[in-house]
Amino acid sequence: MRSSVGPRHARRPVPTLLRGIYLPRSMDAGAFAMTTYGIPLLVLATTNSASLTGLAFALEWVPRLGAFAVAGAMVDRHGTTRVLRTASMLRAVVVVAAALALPHLEAGLATTVAVLLLAASTGVLTEFSYIAAETAGGVASRQAGDQAHRVQSVLLGIDQVATLAGPAVAGLLLERAGAAGMLVTIAAFSLLASALAPRQHVTRTEMPQPVLAGLRTGWTTLRSLPALGWLVCGLTLSNLAIGLLQAAAPVIVVKEFGHSSADVGLIWSVAAVASLITVAVCRRAIDRFGLWPVGALSATVAACGCLAVSLTHTYTAYLVLIAVLMAGEGGMTVVLRTLRSHLIPQQVFGATLSLTILLLLIPFPLAGVLVATVPPALLGHVITACAVLQALGLGLAFVRLRTLPGLHARLA
Repeated sequence: MRSSVGPRHARRPVPTLLRGIYLPRSMDAGAFAMTTYGIPLLVLATTNSASLTGLAFALEWVPRLGAFAVAGAMVDRHGTTRVLRTASMLRAVVVVAAALALPHLEAGLATTVAVLLLAASTGVLTEFSYIAAETAGGVASRQAGDQAHRVQSVLLGIDQVATLAGPAVAGLLLERAGAAGMLVTIAAFSLLASALAPRQHVTRTEMPQPVLAGLRTGWTTLRSLPALGWLVCGLTLSNLAIGLLQAAAPVIVVKEFGHSSADVGLIWSVAAVASLITVAVCRRAIDRFGLWPVGALSATVAACGCLAVSLTHTYTAYLVLIAVLMAGEGGMTVVLRTLRSHLIPQQVFGATLSLTILLLLIPFPLAGVLVATVPPALLGHVITACAVLQALGLGLAFVRLRTLPGLHARLA
């Protein structure tokens, strides 16, 4: 893909970014968050089954992981505009169809099948729209030149606001307006994302890359970019610790600390706020101190926070330390997005982006397996081991980033 904007417009004005990038990303992020957290709530409300609710969550995420390679290759082949418009429009059609059908289905097997199919289909379509929106953000970052981190921090802030508000809005709509109200709202966000899709053009080749070759292309590109590879490796190990804490939080907070499930949600809401604040601070800090110092400090904060979490025995300390950990993670995410937008060649950005996201998400189901198989009494030891692994991985990654030749000017 190549943007129609030439080099002499390397820094796009804020109104152009607002209309062309930030608004469609906000609409898609809103639909993403409400779909991710609202569909399992809908399944619980319609089936009253905890096991089916868990199955719905799996049906959302397993197809998403499988869709990454296809979505990235489709974006590289057809462009961000077409993929984002198509995926968002199809998501709107699917959720409206579900809103119209559910009231007429008999309770039982028909309703169960309908909501589980809704979970799987929206999961796949949401991944396509996300990859397209993220790729559009990467294009805008490259056009911003040395202000790329500012664009990425705004995009990350949009994601954090959606993550903070999406679950609450979905739950409130489901309670006050029913399934139809929540699904129609998701459709509205999806239609706005489709209508506002950034107009970025794709340069077609005579022999376009096969869609299923996206993973191979992404892997080849990642191997040719050692700086990005080391950072992704460190963050993958970090995500194993974070995923373990997310998966174990209900067991720890409810069983060990004696608090309610609402207190579990409060932890991640506070963490989202801390991450959002960190993103805003990092934008200014990178301007003053550079990319590498901010990234190294964020990694240190995250590692120390995770190690401390593994040793705490009170709810208040647990909440505060999780917020500290996610604040450090937010800073590292700004660094990852900025470095990614600088280093990945534009013509393979979608495929490489898909691979990096896939690698970063793989630890989460692994963390779930650990929580499912390890006795609750031993979870603390497993968390400590993962925290140590996180610290070692992040430390090695940022040492390598500092010593890799030719990157000092970009990371200083």
